[in-house]
Amino acid sequence: MTPDSARQHLRDTCTVLSCPVLIRLIGEIDDHGAIPARALTRTFADLPTHRVRQAVEQADALGLLTRTTAGLDLSSAGRDLADLYDATARWARGHQHPAPLCDYAGRIRHTFALLGTGAPHPRASDDERDVGLARIEQLMSRWIHAHRRSRDAYGITA
Repeated sequence: MTPDSARQHLRDTCTVLSCPVLIRLIGEIDDHGAIPARALTRTFADLPTHRVRQAVEQADALGLLTRTTAGLDLSSAGRDLADLYDATARWARGHQHPAPLCDYAGRIRHTFALLGTGAPHPRASDDERDVGLARIEQLMSRWIHAHRRSRDAYGITA
């Protein structure tokens, strides 16, 4: 993969994984365990049913979910993504990105947007913010390589 295609792949992955409902779905399962299929609408009562369904379909296509007797649970790719989301939110909260007050999904979306800009991020720097952001980019690259799959309907290789 050329540096330009790797950067484009990172940008595409950041875009796909920045879906607010997907972030909430992965976070909810990570924090509270498997969600019974019939409890999805109750769990996300503030969201239209079709948006929740789309997030579940997207998570399935990306290989992030498994179905157990308890309901929808995270696959190893989903657990690793939840860890990436948590590390990203921690970094963003620590640097008040994008603002001092922001929700979990918003912090992840805005930080992933930074990663996807194509601006070079230093691999080593005295600036703690840049080093932390470079670490998030490295975690994203590791996630991409660890969970490589064929191209799917969402346009990325997960």
